[in-house]
Amino acid sequence: MQNARRFTKDLLKVCFEKSSYSNILLDNALVKSDLSKQDKRFAANLFYGVIERRITLDAVINKYSKRPVEKLSSDILQILRMAVYQLLYMDSVPDRAAVYESVKLAKTKKNPALCGYVNGVLRAFLRDGKRIPESNDEIDNLSVKYSCPKWLIEKWISEYGKDLALDMLETSVGRPPVTARLNVLKMPADEIVDGLRKSGIVTKTRNEVNNCVEFFDVGEISDLKAYNDGLFHIQDISSQLCCEILAPKPNETVLDVCSAPGGKAFTIAEIMNNQGRIIACDLHKQRVRLIENGAKRLGIDIIEAIVNDASVYSDEIGLADKVLCDVPCSGLGVIRRKPEIKYKNPNDFDSLKDVQRKILEVSSKYLKKGGVLVYSTCTLSRAENNEIIDWFLENNTDFEKGSINGFSGIKNGEYKVTVTPKMFDSDGFFIAKLIKKR
Repeated sequence: MQNARRFTKDLLKVCFEKSSYSNILLDNALVKSDLSKQDKRFAANLFYGVIERRITLDAVINKYSKRPVEKLSSDILQILRMAVYQLLYMDSVPDRAAVYESVKLAKTKKNPALCGYVNGVLRAFLRDGKRIPESNDEIDNLSVKYSCPKWLIEKWISEYGKDLALDMLETSVGRPPVTARLNVLKMPADEIVDGLRKSGIVTKTRNEVNNCVEFFDVGEISDLKAYNDGLFHIQDISSQLCCEILAPKPNETVLDVCSAPGGKAFTIAEIMNNQGRIIACDLHKQRVRLIENGAKRLGIDIIEAIVNDASVYSDEIGLADKVLCDVPCSGLGVIRRKPEIKYKNPNDFDSLKDVQRKILEVSSKYLKKGGVLVYSTCTLSRAENNEIIDWFLENNTDFEKGSINGFSGIKNGEYKVTVTPKMFDSDGFFIAKLIKKR
């Protein structure tokens, strides 16, 4: 049987060297592994933890190592990162076990000196009381404390103010909640919750949106009978909020221009009581299949999943009563789920604004007079959010600001809202509601 720590070390090498998506990489590797369920959970926690806390871990290693991080081999670097993470953040692992297992991993490199080196770095850290390094620079200290690159801290402080930026930093680390939208097309919400309880699944009703529950210690979602029976789909509260702000009605036509894997289309269909028409689009055929498969599991038959380029107008789609324009973005609101995003070069995000403008402009052409368009992203960046909407309204006088009402924590009458993770313990999100006047 595989060793969980060696499995994690090898996976971290791939993730950092090839800039892979952590969730896809881990899911694929776990499926192929012969690790026990307990070891899979340990490996997953350690894998995500090391990625999330990389800046903090490297600061510790740099302080107690004679060789800087950039001079270490990838194998030894991952071993040290994993060890420091266990010492700092995994209370279930005794310090002696974390050191022993890390030295044992270093032995596989067949260089006796490496074992002594790893042991020396970790013992020095322990003798110093496991202190995280500090400096006289506030931004440096915030970067190390929250394992966030300095450019992102400075960006958030500049755009949202120091207090809100600190809230965003505090909620950028740690495991996000697992929330689900209950499928009331199948049965009433209270009956679904009662069935989950009888199956030994602990949930809590979330009142920020309708038919939403949070799961606790649920394990593998796809193994649950209730999931396979189509009684819910996993969806963050902010995404559910986006669908409720769109406020689709039965028998309307709704267009979801960037739909895959389909979560928002499913929630929209449930709000519409599976009556009407939803056109759910994606650029790639294999991702369109994800929408189709999800709709089938949930018993939804009003979704037409099609291959379509959201940046190019199509005469075949026709006009819709409601349009959801959930555009590709930098993802800075979901770094709790995908921590590798924060380590990207910020210049990589520059081209997104042109794509977002193009998709919004094209999407607006599908809307009927008097219809509602919701623009949304899962990022916390004014350039991709507020500035895009300001530009659109300046250049499209046939649209006006909508009004968002009736949601806890959101001021009535607003037409755009930035959902920070601390508001609902959710993903960071931006939602703007626009109305077509003519």
